[in-house]
Amino acid sequence: MSDTPASKQIDEIIQQYSGWKSDTLKRLRAIINAADPNIVEEVKWKMASNPMGLPVWSHNGIICVAQTFKNDIKLVFFQGPYINDPTHLFNARLKSQTRAIEFHEGDSIPEVDIKELVVEAIKYNAKKRKA
Repeated sequence: MSDTPASKQIDEIIQQYSGWKSDTLKRLRAIINAADPNIVEEVKWKMASNPMGLPVWSHNGIICVAQTFKNDIKLVFFQGPYINDPTHLFNARLKSQTRAIEFHEGDSIPEVDIKELVVEAIKYNAKKRKA
């Protein structure tokens, strides 16, 4: 899979799930990619316990990562502690160096608010890069 484009690898990661997890990952991916045309999809952190790796979205640095667990999906923002979250979407990893939005089956996906977080993360990465 190393020569496979990241977008195809992410398709394969999403396809390994069914039901709400697959649907949620597809929607999150669409929201993230719609936030800016220069977002790059990547797959990182392949290891024995997770051979397919994690979907990663970047723009002048990592914006966010999708992690799928038994009972939830976390959309992890690496710059979470440094970006504005006016609607208080971050509900996980609040005491770590990242911030996450945890989704469970049946949760609504606040598209506009997630898109705004992605844009904030892009701005933060650009500002950090200039410094």
